[in-house]
Amino acid sequence: MDKENEEKEEKVEMPEEAQEAPHKEEKEKDRKKRKIAEQAEQIKQLNEQVQQLEEERNKLKETALETRDQYLRLQAEWDNYRRRTAKERLELIDNAGRDILTGFLPILDDCQRALQVLRESDAATAAIEGTELIYNKLMGYLNQRGVERIEARGAAFDTDFHEAVAQFPVEDPEKKNTVIDVTQEGYTLNGTVIRYAKVVVGI
Repeated sequence: MDKENEEKEEKVEMPEEAQEAPHKEEKEKDRKKRKIAEQAEQIKQLNEQVQQLEEERNKLKETALETRDQYLRLQAEWDNYRRRTAKERLELIDNAGRDILTGFLPILDDCQRALQVLRESDAATAAIEGTELIYNKLMGYLNQRGVERIEARGAAFDTDFHEAVAQFPVEDPEKKNTVIDVTQEGYTLNGTVIRYAKVVVGI
């Protein structure tokens, strides 16, 4: 009897193990599916993060390019401003100096006239020498500052330096279109005319 019972028990246990095996396989499959699903979700999230980072990188790149462009434009504007202000400053200094030096020319004219009158009159030698001293000092000062007299008398008439105030007929062909007299001296400042010489031209 005992032997029969043992055989029955063995027969009962076998179907239970057979039933548990498919159940374990299903659990393992479910576990693998869940793991795959989790990994797929992680991959999806990582792809989204990569895409987001790529978009941020592109935005930063665009911002960097815009900033660089703005910097280059500002640098160019600053360079232009600096050059323009330096040029304006030099022009201001030059014009201010030019106006001052030009203001001395009428005084120089008066000295020349005074010398001419003194030499043609019976004026004392001391008066002539004193006036010449003043004239020479003034002329020397202007020369040091770049002012030069335009040598017009006997030169060919040149509109770049001369202003014709009268024409005078001449017989000598060599004197035609030539300055035969100067009514007012002309001057240049560093090679630039600050006053044209007023001249009489032979025709």
